[in-house]
Amino acid sequence: MPVDSSLGSGQTVCVTGAGGFIASWIVKLLLERGYNVRGTVRNPGDPKNAHLRELEGAEERLRLYRSDLLDFESLREAINGCDGVFHTASPVTDDPEQMVEPSVNGTKNVIIAASEAKVRRVVFTSSIGAVYMDPSRSPDVVVDESCWSDLEFCKNTRNWYCYGKAVAEQSAWEVAKEKGVDLVVVNPVLVLGPLLQTTVNASIIHILKYLTGSAKTYANSVQAYVHVRDVALAHILVFENPSASGRYLCAESVLHRGEVVEILVKFFPEYPIPTKCSDEVNPRAKPYKFSNQKLKDLGLEFTPVKQCLYDTVKSLQEKGHLPLPTQQEADNSVRIKA
Repeated sequence: MPVDSSLGSGQTVCVTGAGGFIASWIVKLLLERGYNVRGTVRNPGDPKNAHLRELEGAEERLRLYRSDLLDFESLREAINGCDGVFHTASPVTDDPEQMVEPSVNGTKNVIIAASEAKVRRVVFTSSIGAVYMDPSRSPDVVVDESCWSDLEFCKNTRNWYCYGKAVAEQSAWEVAKEKGVDLVVVNPVLVLGPLLQTTVNASIIHILKYLTGSAKTYANSVQAYVHVRDVALAHILVFENPSASGRYLCAESVLHRGEVVEILVKFFPEYPIPTKCSDEVNPRAKPYKFSNQKLKDLGLEFTPVKQCLYDTVKSLQEKGHLPLPTQQEADNSVRIKA
C-alpha cells in the first residue's frame, strides 16, 4: 500500500533522540509522509547520525539540532514552531543515577517546552517496563493500558530501567495535565527488526547473543516482542488520529525464550544457537496475556514475530554484525515463507 506523502505536508514535528533505533524509524516514516522533521541529537556532525541524512526526503525536510534533555534552552529551540513532538530520547541503563533523574527531568523539560510552543500533541515513548512489573498480578489477568508497574518491586529487585520508565511516564502525565498539553503514550515491548543506525542497541543484543555463541543456554523466561516499524507507525497513528488518547500497548506476541531459539534455528541453522535451557528443574514459564486492541482499532496491523526475528538477523548480517553464511549454508537454510 503506497504511503500518502501529503499526510504531513506543511506540518513540522520534532523527534527527540532522533538517532536511536525506534526514533530513526519514526523519522523515516514521517519523512515518507511529507512531514518537516527536526531531530534532536547530541552531536549533529557525529558519523553515527549519518544514516538519518541518507533517508529519503532528509535533504529537503530533515534538520538536526544539537540538544540535551537536561538543557531546556536547546529543547526550546528545537521544539519552537512545531506542530507536534515525538519524545523518544531516554537512557537505557540499569544505573539508577543515569536512568531515573535524566528520564524524569528530561521528559518534564520536553513537555514544558512543548507547552510553551503550543504544539498540538506530544507522543511519548514509554515502555512495557512501566506496565507489567507487578508480582501480585494474577497470571489470568490480561496486561493492558490500565496496568502499572509496582515501583517498590522495581526498587527491591533493582530494576532501575523499569523503575525509571514508570516514574518518567507518571511525571509526564502529571506535567502534561498541569500545563494543558495533549499527551499520548506508546508502551512498546522488546523491539526487534532492521537497524537503520550502524550501532547495535540493547534490544537487538538480546537476539545477537544467541547467534554469536556467547549464550550457551537460554533462560526459562518469557518476553513480548514487536517489530520496530510497527512501533514507529504506532507513534504516527496516535499523533495523526484526533481521537487517540491515553496509553497504547504496542506488542505482537509473547514467546518463551525456547520458542525464540527454535525459530532462529529453523531460519538460520548455520549459527551456534543454544538449544538447552539454563533451568531444567522448574516448569516452563508461561506467557502472560496482553491486549493490543487499542492500536488495532487505529488500523495497525502487527508484523508476526517470526518475521521480526528473521528481519533482525538479516539486518545484522547486512550491517556486518554477523558473519554471512556460506553459499551452501544459505542453500540449506529454510527461508521464510512470503
